[in-house]
Amino acid sequence: MRETEAAPRRALITGAGSGLGLALAKRYAQAGYVIAVADMNMDRAKSASEQLNAIRPGHFPVEVDVADAASVERMRDEVNQHWPEGFDVLINNAGVATAGSCADSSLEDWHWVIGINLMGVVHGIKTFAPMFHRRRSGHIISTASFAGLAGAPGIASYSTTKAAVVALSESVRAEMHRHQVGVSVVCPSFFKTNLLETARGTDNGFRGFAATLMERAKETADDIADYIFKAAARGEFMIIPTAPERLRWRLKRFLPNVYFRKLMQMYAKLAAKT
Repeated sequence: MRETEAAPRRALITGAGSGLGLALAKRYAQAGYVIAVADMNMDRAKSASEQLNAIRPGHFPVEVDVADAASVERMRDEVNQHWPEGFDVLINNAGVATAGSCADSSLEDWHWVIGINLMGVVHGIKTFAPMFHRRRSGHIISTASFAGLAGAPGIASYSTTKAAVVALSESVRAEMHRHQVGVSVVCPSFFKTNLLETARGTDNGFRGFAATLMERAKETADDIADYIFKAAARGEFMIIPTAPERLRWRLKRFLPNVYFRKLMQMYAKLAAKT
């Protein structure tokens, strides 16, 4: 009797039409996963799905606005049509950037970035938690940022949402433990991506600084995605893909005042150049 072929593993990735989301989709597809490519821009989602189907068939696009709970529920219903038994990995990756101090940033920008970066993750986890509870397996990965750990000036609203994603992931990790569902949070620093395309804010100096660091970064989105894939497979919770940031995180944890002085020195140099 011929052995039955095992069903491929499945992953739903938001913000998968471009940038890190697309790189993650490709990395998981290369590992044998079938991907639900979720994105606010349906043209990007379709294009990404076509690229993935060149690796192996079965991937499909789905349109979603993660800031809208009803849109996330519609995404769930569409994904359920393809995968009625559920899926293995949820990656809450969709996100946007803002720049500006707490004093200068508009409340409109605060609500916008909170709606996408934080509530988008809340919507994803809340919507699919019952499925993970039922399956008693799987992994939830949410993309935060090293900005959520760094405590840097000039990106108050952005860093607040990313710190909140870290805190949320810690709570969800504890909640999912008894259901045998793994949880990870990703805190990348600057790398080559299209995050600044939709960025909002008043601090053009910081935006230029960020663009320069992105251009100078050694790591590509593919490099970051590969690190995330391997770290999640090892069951790591806090995933910091770049070595300098892992060192800075340790410095902040164990020598917070030393870290703060170095942070202020770095930004004083930045201010002198802008």
